[in-house]
Amino acid sequence: MIEINKVSKWYGSFQVLTDNTTRIDKGEVVVVCGPSGSGKSTLIKCVNGLEPFQQGEIRVNGISVGDPKTNLSKLRAGVGMVFQHFELFPHMSITENLTLAQIKVLGRSKEAAVDKGLKLLDRVGLKTQADKFPGQLSGGQQQRVAIARALAMDPICMLFDEPTSALDPEMINEVLDVMVELAHEGMTMMCVTHEMGFARKVAHRVIFMDQGLIVEDAQKEDFFGQPRSDRAQQFLSKILNH
Repeated sequence: MIEINKVSKWYGSFQVLTDNTTRIDKGEVVVVCGPSGSGKSTLIKCVNGLEPFQQGEIRVNGISVGDPKTNLSKLRAGVGMVFQHFELFPHMSITENLTLAQIKVLGRSKEAAVDKGLKLLDRVGLKTQADKFPGQLSGGQQQRVAIARALAMDPICMLFDEPTSALDPEMINEVLDVMVELAHEGMTMMCVTHEMGFARKVAHRVIFMDQGLIVEDAQKEDFFGQPRSDRAQQFLSKILNH
């Protein structure tokens, strides 16, 4: 579903990604972790063309992301993206947030878009909030709306960029519960997160990054059992002891 082959990226003379290669198969859940500044978010944003990259190739469902001929808007419509800070339109109701892209990008009728949006809102436990505005919802509720909005586009895969890092601890589980359910339904997912409990529960593989490099790309059991690299062991010992 997602193929990343020898991808490198620079900001000016500073190299943020170095020769990264991995793949995510259909129905696979892969967690990307690592210290701050390791290139995790940059890599995931390269997958749907939100960040350009200078070397290598990324293919999503066989379509080359870096090819100038690729229609990135069309590609992104099929790749759900959930950000750290929700990115909901504050001046629109929850229903309007859920229907806008369905109508504008997919060409759905308003009735069909509303029907789809409300079903997904119900699925994430927020049907009663349909007429509210984002500012009237808690952070956890807003993030669940953001997930529902991404799902409304019938994505072939989902990208999550630290979806719980801006939330209060009490709200984290309500978002993770929705993600766990998605994973169990077979959604292809690439998640940048520090939530190791989530990784242990649903990930098939864990990718560990440091200084722009994929240092480890291992089955979940191997990664949590005994990481091969000293850097990953050091990272895990810190994160699992808190």
